[in-house]
Amino acid sequence: MLLGLLKEIHPGETRVALTPANVEALCRRKLSVLVEAGAGIQAGYSDDSYRAAGAEIADSREQIFARTDIVVLVQSFVGNLKNGGKELALLKKAQLLIGMLDPLGQIEQVPVLAGAGVTALALELVPRISRAQSMDVLSSMATIAGYKAVLTGAAALGRLMPLMMTAAGTLKPARVFIMGAGVAGLQAAATAKRLGAVVEAYDVRSAAREQILSVGAKPIELELPTDLAEGQGGYAKAQGEDFLRHQREQMGGVLAQQDLVITTAAVPGAKSPVLITTEMVQQMKPGAVIVDLAAERGGNCELTRLGETVVANGVTIIGPDNIASTVPYHASQMYGKNLENLLLHMVDKEGQLQLDFGDEIIAQTVMSHSGNIVQPMLRERLGLDNALVEELSPAAEAAAPGVEIREVERV
Repeated sequence: MLLGLLKEIHPGETRVALTPANVEALCRRKLSVLVEAGAGIQAGYSDDSYRAAGAEIADSREQIFARTDIVVLVQSFVGNLKNGGKELALLKKAQLLIGMLDPLGQIEQVPVLAGAGVTALALELVPRISRAQSMDVLSSMATIAGYKAVLTGAAALGRLMPLMMTAAGTLKPARVFIMGAGVAGLQAAATAKRLGAVVEAYDVRSAAREQILSVGAKPIELELPTDLAEGQGGYAKAQGEDFLRHQREQMGGVLAQQDLVITTAAVPGAKSPVLITTEMVQQMKPGAVIVDLAAERGGNCELTRLGETVVANGVTIIGPDNIASTVPYHASQMYGKNLENLLLHMVDKEGQLQLDFGDEIIAQTVMSHSGNIVQPMLRERLGLDNALVEELSPAAEAAAPGVEIREVERV
């Protein structure tokens, strides 16, 4: 099997899907790797480092699509209208495409990939089960986002983070509040604590209390029903407007005391809930800072603008766009290791790819295969019926050399 590593073309994307260390591990499993020239430059990985790991360097992007069985990348080019339109025509039937394909945010691309006969694996759909933790790209990138959000906020804050006793007097520590205690929120809380801030955190899920305490933060508890707040995979469920209104009413007093607020509340495939209204911003301290990690899905703050910094009533609101790409070296290491683990899960000792649809990881991660949309949740969202997915034809199997299909998933 020949695997192709693409250079990212999404505006502002500096990560690379595989590092030389990942390439070396895949080559040991008898995969061959073809790397587009310059793919890792922005992340700090030279073409020579890929050659040393056992890869071949391709002079053109077209070579990657024409020669390889598997194509890997960070961000999908299908929904990239600015400079990704021509890429779809380069994909071959039965070619595997693996990356962050944003199937819930851009669900319209799923039928496009299925129609092209592409076997598309969306890393965002890797199930949150114990044996798939090492493949969980969302958690890896959220770790980086939480860490970098604190540094971004600290740089914009007009005060120091830790308590300092100086000859010029005592400087009080900054107060930091984290809204949402998922992976990003917990990393943000831990980072702010290490910098010496007084840290508080809130999450709608009652189970998050112990996790907040474990990173040295104080949990904020509101008088709200939380028994149905947690959804599948540990994510927060979308809440109704009445719940959000009561939450905002109680949260106003908490926000008024904070110097730095980091919001992380997101629901997969849905617009981010508005947790901070314009009125709540007006009640905050002049000089306070909000870093809205949910900006890419509309933002948790009503005033957030993606990719921009807004100042309202003396409060600075930052809406980061693709914050993980601001730390491309380590972000690529984490992403690459997740992708490596997924590939090794699918490749046998002879370097042959096997798609076992009886395996929950494969069944949940594969969006399209052999012309069909096979991922159950995506079929439901697209309004497809629950009929048995069409059996693979011998011609389709022959078009994917080296791929063993063990079972066709029922959806």
